[in-house]
Amino acid sequence: MSAKAISEQTGKEFLYKHICTSAAVQNRFRYANVTPETDFTRLAQEHPWLLTERLVVKPDQLIKRRGKLGLVGVNLDLNGVQEWLKPRLMKETTVGKAKGILKNFLIEPFVPHKQEEEFYVCVYATREGDHVLFHHEGGVDVGDVDAKAQKLLIGVDEKISEDLVKKNLLTSVSNDKKAILSSFIVGLFNLYEDLFFTYLEINPLVVTKDGVYVLDMAAKIDATADYICKAKWGDVEFPPPFGREAYPEEAYIADLDAKSGASLKLTLLNPRGRIWTMVAGGGASVVYSDTICDLGGVDELANYGEYSGAPSEQQTYDYAKTILSLMTREKHRDGKVLIIGGSIANFTNVAATFKGIVRAIKDYQVPLKEHEVTIFVRRGGPNYQEGLRVMGEVGKTTGIPIHVFGTETHMTAIVGMALGHRPIPNQPPVAAHTANFLLNSSGSTSTPSSSRTASFSENRARVEASPAKKVKTGAPAVPLTSSFSFPAAKATTLFSKHTKSLVWGMQTRAVQGMLDFDYVCSREEPSVAAMVYPFTGDHKQKFYWGHKEILIPVYKNMGDAMKKHPDVDVLINFASLRSAFDSTMETMQYPQIHTIAIIAEGIPEAHTRRIIKTADEKGVTIIGPATVGGIKPGCFKIGNTGGMLDNILASKLYRPGSVAYVSRSGGMSNELNNIISRTTDGVFEGVAIGGDRYPGSVFTDHVLRYQDTPGVKMIVVLGEIGGTEEYKICQAIKQGRITKPVVCWCIGTCATMFSSEVQFGHAGACANQASETAVAKNKALKEAGAFVPKSFDELGEIIKSVYDDLVAKGVIQPAEEVPPPTVPMDYSWARELGLIRKPASFMTSICDERGQELIYAGMPITEVFKSEIGLGGTLGLLWFQRRLPRYACQFIEMCLMVTADHGPAVSGAHNTIVCARAGKDLISSLTSGLLTIGDRFGGALDAAAKQFSKAFDSGMLPMEFVNKMKKDGKLIMGIGHRVKSINNPDMRVQILKDFVKQHFPSTQLLDYALDVEKITTSKKPNLILNVDGFIGVAFVDLLRTCGGFTRDEADEFVEIGALNGIFVLGRSMGFIGHYLDQKRLRQGLYRHPWDDISYVLPEHMSM
Repeated sequence: MSAKAISEQTGKEFLYKHICTSAAVQNRFRYANVTPETDFTRLAQEHPWLLTERLVVKPDQLIKRRGKLGLVGVNLDLNGVQEWLKPRLMKETTVGKAKGILKNFLIEPFVPHKQEEEFYVCVYATREGDHVLFHHEGGVDVGDVDAKAQKLLIGVDEKISEDLVKKNLLTSVSNDKKAILSSFIVGLFNLYEDLFFTYLEINPLVVTKDGVYVLDMAAKIDATADYICKAKWGDVEFPPPFGREAYPEEAYIADLDAKSGASLKLTLLNPRGRIWTMVAGGGASVVYSDTICDLGGVDELANYGEYSGAPSEQQTYDYAKTILSLMTREKHRDGKVLIIGGSIANFTNVAATFKGIVRAIKDYQVPLKEHEVTIFVRRGGPNYQEGLRVMGEVGKTTGIPIHVFGTETHMTAIVGMALGHRPIPNQPPVAAHTANFLLNSSGSTSTPSSSRTASFSENRARVEASPAKKVKTGAPAVPLTSSFSFPAAKATTLFSKHTKSLVWGMQTRAVQGMLDFDYVCSREEPSVAAMVYPFTGDHKQKFYWGHKEILIPVYKNMGDAMKKHPDVDVLINFASLRSAFDSTMETMQYPQIHTIAIIAEGIPEAHTRRIIKTADEKGVTIIGPATVGGIKPGCFKIGNTGGMLDNILASKLYRPGSVAYVSRSGGMSNELNNIISRTTDGVFEGVAIGGDRYPGSVFTDHVLRYQDTPGVKMIVVLGEIGGTEEYKICQAIKQGRITKPVVCWCIGTCATMFSSEVQFGHAGACANQASETAVAKNKALKEAGAFVPKSFDELGEIIKSVYDDLVAKGVIQPAEEVPPPTVPMDYSWARELGLIRKPASFMTSICDERGQELIYAGMPITEVFKSEIGLGGTLGLLWFQRRLPRYACQFIEMCLMVTADHGPAVSGAHNTIVCARAGKDLISSLTSGLLTIGDRFGGALDAAAKQFSKAFDSGMLPMEFVNKMKKDGKLIMGIGHRVKSINNPDMRVQILKDFVKQHFPSTQLLDYALDVEKITTSKKPNLILNVDGFIGVAFVDLLRTCGGFTRDEADEFVEIGALNGIFVLGRSMGFIGHYLDQKRLRQGLYRHPWDDISYVLPEHMSM
């Protein structure tokens, strides 16, 4: 949501820190917070003024009219405050319908003043601008300020001034206070704008000879502006409404939401309740809550929440396990139900998100059965059939009753089943698989022949309209009253079969979806002319047009795209919430653009209102923000609207019908596509205006377009709680401006049944007054003459009834249905559905990075760290695919340590140093050193292991082995050292030997090698078993005797060079050290000295 209430303490802190006014604001930062844990002795030490001044104490928990409720202690000393708190702190109190515990109080200095020194001031946001309310009589008995206060509207992008304030607000204020009040109100308004407040009320505001005192304050800020205001806000804590506790699980989900591009919401209503929900979609979540309450489940409804925006499997798992954890803490005598519902997704892969839920169900299967939980599932969208199959399977394998339904079942039917109001079908009808719609059974690769593109009730010519152009709406049948007027529509036709669009953002999946829709609608050309993406250079992006591959240009600069594509008149803006404002404002500089769809959710309201103002000035229609877009069957679709092709075809969106709709919710718009296609001849056009408080276009903008569009015969509106736009539809019907049948339902009827305020999934879904409730709006719409069902459950029946009546009257003449055309399926999606298989180019068995967590040889990375297996254990997983014993891991790490470096004189280090001094980079210098490793330098581990193993395994005595090697003229690998000898032993070998003898279960090959050493050192003292040889033979002992490998496996690792890898890995550390050392010492280009080179002539010339 956007507008969130903050505590009085937070609001005053913002004001005291950031207000800029010549008025003397008194008592800055003089407040103390009291909770059940407060130590009053320490509190007095931190705030010495508590001991010297008279005080006021009051709860700071978003409670309105505290004075009227007797919840303000006035003119007390600190002892008096403590006494006043005793019967109130941590006590249950009823405020209106809400019961809650008082546990957070604010103490401030008491300000003696007269009644005439109290004033009321309030600033709040509306679509048109910000209203400043002022009344010269403030305080507890201020009364109906809306009726009594002076009002000043500061329009969007307009500035406030002291003269404006004095002229419009301070007419009843004495002259001696006008200057200080006007300065304060201007400063307050500027603060309100700068810190993105949406509501700021001070009552009373006290003005005395000493200055201005802010006594009581209530405020809301636009939480979506956090990325702009973080430096000024700091970390803001948003308290829950009074009567609802703040649960750690809510904070956990809010944190997940903040870190995710998806939307995750959770509000606990009654943790002891038996009805739990896990609903996909902001609009759908409200509909399910409505239906539960309509069927009498309000007292048992445990939670409200939603997940949407294509969350990952891990995010869905985290969300699901939180809900399952909560619902399995207390048993209910009647058992519990979990409703996993949702509308038909536009772009979320249902199977992928269900995988997360299935994981959570498996993890909680025991407590779910103990608590007698029954699960009801209904979902649609991309790959939903696989999702439902997996969900059904987990029910069978775990023994948990899980009932699954798809798009053939009405969205909320599972609520009636769960609550026992309707029977559970034994075997629901199974919808066709995604693949059945998409595969071309004819085998033809040609473009499908034109299907019927005219509406069922109009001829083809009407649909083949020219691109959107500015037209005036027809004159109303009845003169409009002066109290209400309708703006001229910006364009009656937003989209046609010739519409060309730009897409801002590298949204290749959405673009391909648009092109597939174009193809299946038999458009002559793609609807996407180009893409704009500032983060890459100009290039071409490959897409499919049917079977053919085509190139669509991508521009770095908006101006270039507009210049090269003058026929474009629609922009689909996929920019993020941070850049959507700038890119939209830039787009509106180009007069060719008539329609802009803004997809991003979370754009600050102040930015949205500036977009709306500019759009109104330029005659541009805005769809969004926070929307999936809209669709005009047979003509054009915005981005991901309508979902994938299986849903496009199932809902007959490839050709126009007679019903036009407008909705706030994107997910619910797809549900409307489904309902309308099942009950009528289909959709003519549908728009989701978005869930924000200030959508770029409102319901009436589109309803009036539909009224003036001949092909539209009936209109469906899905409104919702919050705002008053639906009342304009009432007025238009009453005044005769709308004459076509309107079926309307406002979701959010459950809100009036809750004891505390609930913010639903959409930012705008919150009623600030009685007229904004869904119940009030549904009543008004019915009285105005709209067709209003009793609940969302009956929406489809009402639509069918109105449609059948129009058919009976001959207004709609159903045309013969034509078979839907086919379109090839993408390879990636066919593979996702399991329809094809392809041999892999690579195989790997050591690491898997595809899931939510990196896996080393079957061991999740979190487990790698929890187990503390160290570098040796990690190497064991990646090299040997085993969890090695602790001593083996330690031995590997010791080997890496002793082989890490052997000074700058050896060939590898020398090469690395020369390269580094030649100015080469780290990788080049390291590679230069590594390339010297071989049999003569460092590469003797494998060779030693092989030689000694072969001799030992053949039964050859040590002396026989030495004699044979001498006879064959071969060196014994791993024997000999340039410096060390039997009298000057290599301590590296000694350290390793002590460890191996102590920890290895058997050292047969090492003992054999030591016997060989006795023979070779008797001949020459430096023919010792060197570090390479020792590691080689000891590693063979390790592989053969640690219990993790067969003999063949152990021999194979030696054969393929695993042991040399130990030296390469260890010595790389030293080489990198030498590189860094040379760079740090700033050594210049190396040139070998002449006196260290023996210059000789060729032999034939020296004779």
